[in-house]
Amino acid sequence: MRVMPSTIKIAPSILAADFLHLGDQVAQALEAGAEYIHMDVMDGQFVPNISVGPVVVEALAPMVHKAGAVVDVHLMIEEPERFVPQFALAGADIITIQVEASKDVFGTLKMIRTHKARSGLTLRPRTPLLSIQAGLPYADQILVMSVEPGFGGQKFLPEAVARIKRIREWLTAANSMAELEVDGGISTANAATLVEAGASVLVAGVSIFRAAVPIGDAVRALRAAALSAAVPS
Repeated sequence: MRVMPSTIKIAPSILAADFLHLGDQVAQALEAGAEYIHMDVMDGQFVPNISVGPVVVEALAPMVHKAGAVVDVHLMIEEPERFVPQFALAGADIITIQVEASKDVFGTLKMIRTHKARSGLTLRPRTPLLSIQAGLPYADQILVMSVEPGFGGQKFLPEAVARIKRIREWLTAANSMAELEVDGGISTANAATLVEAGASVLVAGVSIFRAAVPIGDAVRALRAAALSAAVPS
């Protein structure tokens, strides 16, 4: 099932941004109409990398919210339930956890909602999809990873397309309003394919913040590519 053009959202990932000019670069993405700002949080344990924490979320959240956009936080950390309150307090609107990392997936998703944020659930590219099926009623967003989590700039894994299609079928069958997000190697070259498969939120880092064109132009180009596949269902 293809999604409506009006529901497609662009989520620039700050992992690929120039942190010396982070605020300015996020502002450019927002001015170009980005609906989400995606923040990957890594602890050096669940993935072999360390990135940002609540302080960065807190610094950027006012700018994102002023623009009417969403702070989209992906916790690639062990036992994410330990940090849900801090990220919610810092301004996260969506908090996504890894099914492999939480000791109590359902409880953590409920905790996120209790802290007035939307709950998100994701899994590694090679984790069986059935591992998240039971969690769908507790999730406001499902994230399909199209690269192994931990580092930006990786090559897109084409098998992600079939996973997006399958999850979209599950969401449709359940009459779920959850967003279906995809992250990893997203560019103008594959945006249409992903939307056609059923994705409604496209996370992109390198193709936006490290493109050969200005950030705003990169956001608009990705949206145009995505919209080329989106038709009313």
